[in-house]
Amino acid sequence: MAIYSFLDDYSEGAHPDILSALVGSNYIQQAPYGEDTYSADATNLIRARLGSGFNGAIHYVASGTMANIVSISSCLRPHEAVIAVNSGHIVVREAGAIEATGHKLITVPAVDGKLTPENIEAALSGNAHFPHMARPRLLYLSNATETGTVYTLTELREISALARQHGLILFLDGARLGAALASSRNDATLADIASLVDLFWIGGTKAGGLLGEAIVVCNPALKEDFAFHIKQRGGMLAKGRLLGIQFQALFGVKDLFVENARHANAMAARLAAGIADRGYALDAETATNQVFPILPDSVISALKEHFAFYIWTKAQGDHSVIRLVTSWATDEQQIDAFLARLDKPSTHRRADASDSGHGAQMPRG
Repeated sequence: MAIYSFLDDYSEGAHPDILSALVGSNYIQQAPYGEDTYSADATNLIRARLGSGFNGAIHYVASGTMANIVSISSCLRPHEAVIAVNSGHIVVREAGAIEATGHKLITVPAVDGKLTPENIEAALSGNAHFPHMARPRLLYLSNATETGTVYTLTELREISALARQHGLILFLDGARLGAALASSRNDATLADIASLVDLFWIGGTKAGGLLGEAIVVCNPALKEDFAFHIKQRGGMLAKGRLLGIQFQALFGVKDLFVENARHANAMAARLAAGIADRGYALDAETATNQVFPILPDSVISALKEHFAFYIWTKAQGDHSVIRLVTSWATDEQQIDAFLARLDKPSTHRRADASDSGHGAQMPRG
């Protein structure tokens, strides 16, 4: 029996327009290492959305972990540290990749998944015994956050002002930036973000691409020699055209970057509303394409016979929080099928020995 996946937003391959662009350009010779015409065009398309004041640089790498490693390590001296919320992706989902570059992570409690001026100030005051403590130097945000919430423009402005006041670098992980920008809770644009942070990246992998992320270096002081950091970390692809072609398609006339995210968010909203209509609570608001319902363990076991998803954390009693993620390709009929399973009496049976193969899974990105 086929099991439909709500594990993540990259279980499918890529949007057909992207595959078509890759196939159509296959025999056209291009310069290597990102010096191709497709990457140049993609860069111009992205620049057009960053505002007239943008004076930075744009680079392409294959993965989100690579984008985080290169962006963060390129900015910091060996004794400098990163402030991040305790649920941040670099804290809990990247196998200590940032620590492996030699930089301490200073974690603070998340507020709706977010970093706040208050917990930044607390981290600064609690890590100021120099030179005996690593110096806080970079603030790590992700938008959308690890729990699917979105930073408002006011929140970004407040954090940006605080960063500048304390001489901190502000970095934004944009793995699901498309979902954040397409959210009904969002009031910021790419141009706003570019004007407020020192560097960020735009996720292509989770926006309908085969792979690839675009690092946007906004602060001119950080763009010099950035390509050397990419090369040293193994992030510079010989066939850089493969990344450029995808971002050219994502930011082209059809605006797939936004349209794909809108579909993913709409499917998540439909899923969340249906779950709530059936009397189940959500552990976090559904602002983007991640849904976190709290369900009885027996219901979860029955659902796992037909759908793949992560058990995120245990809840009270015999309940757990699961994570459901929708994508650019999520089938609306599968949303309805999931909700219909919640209506079936068999869904509400108690877990027994036959469910032993449906235990908790460790979540990924």
